Amino acid sequence: MLTIKEISSRSDLKKFVQFPFQLYKDNPYWVPPIISEELASFDQGKNPAFQTADAWWFLAYRNGEIVGRITVMINWTEVKEQKIAKLRFGWFDFIDDMEVSKILLDKAYQIGKAHKLEFAEGPIGFSNMDKVGVLTEGFDHIGSMITWYNHDYYVNHYIAHGLLPEKKYLEQKFNFSAVEPTKFKKISSIVQGRYKLTPKSFKQTKDILPYVDEMFDLFNASYSKLSSHVAINDAQKAYFKKKYISFINPEYIHFVLDENGKIISFAIVMPSFSEALQQIKGKLFPFGFLKLLKAKKHSKTVLFYLIGIQPEYQSKGVTAIIFSHYYDVFKEKGIKNCIRTPELEDNHAIQSLWTEFKPVVFKKRSTFKIDL
Repeated sequence: MLTIKEISSRSDLKKFVQFPFQLYKDNPYWVPPIISEELASFDQGKNPAFQTADAWWFLAYRNGEIVGRITVMINWTEVKEQKIAKLRFGWFDFIDDMEVSKILLDKAYQIGKAHKLEFAEGPIGFSNMDKVGVLTEGFDHIGSMITWYNHDYYVNHYIAHGLLPEKKYLEQKFNFSAVEPTKFKKISSIVQGRYKLTPKSFKQTKDILPYVDEMFDLFNASYSKLSSHVAINDAQKAYFKKKYISFINPEYIHFVLDENGKIISFAIVMPSFSEALQQIKGKLFPFGFLKLLKAKKHSKTVLFYLIGIQPEYQSKGVTAIIFSHYYDVFKEKGIKNCIRTPELEDNHAIQSLWTEFKPVVFKKRSTFKIDL
């Protein structure tokens, strides 16, 4: 017998978080989350997303065994201020059984209709800082800390239940050894002189913190025109500062300042934690933290996480300053592989920035939408 249960207790939330550990037990490409971090993201007292959003969690059971899960969300900033009557769903995992995926989606749709929303879209999180999209190609490549991995049958379930692709994303990679720096080194020098810009790099995390709020303001400004963007507020800035900055090598965060010391561009690169996360199986203690620290210092694969440029400085060669910095850092560290995390397929401006590196698309993902 198939049943669905709404959950709220910490013990049930832990079951919710741990379900994929069973679903992907023997899959060499799935990267587990850190259990404590995942639970914190669902804690209304810790995650400021709940200041402007509501969420519901559901588990599907068959004969007492968990066979699926889903998180249903309403971002009220999106609904009330942006006038986008969207129901969000994410953390959507299930066995290959159409009845299971359908009962979970139907429960989500009930919530959307009860709140008079017009459509549902997923898988997505609370904001643009969360994971996005179901994997549609590239199932034989290892996942990452900041993306969802899924079985190839997921897409068949979305289509069978009447959902249509909405936003499509690409993930690309290139070999650092193939990068030729002469062109962007030259452009970097010209752009700095022409616009009186100054690169700003760091050696210690504590030196970055005074700049982080301004960086997130720039993030909101530079991504505001994208169809998927919902601005993050001051509370979320503080939350993400605490959640992410300590995971990132200080030399992997780079700013470009104007003549008045204002940030006009930022870039964040992360070391790959994928293999370390697979080894620690979701647990930081007793030795998981040490494995992550080792990956932070020694990983030869990096992920370009975010790049933001003030609109008035876009298309003026500022990225050459960013690439010049990272080229020197990566060369010193012996980096071998560079990965670009999911970018909207129709964001042609960002795609064009990487052409000279000859990146290869190795994964594709998509959100899916259905009218309510």
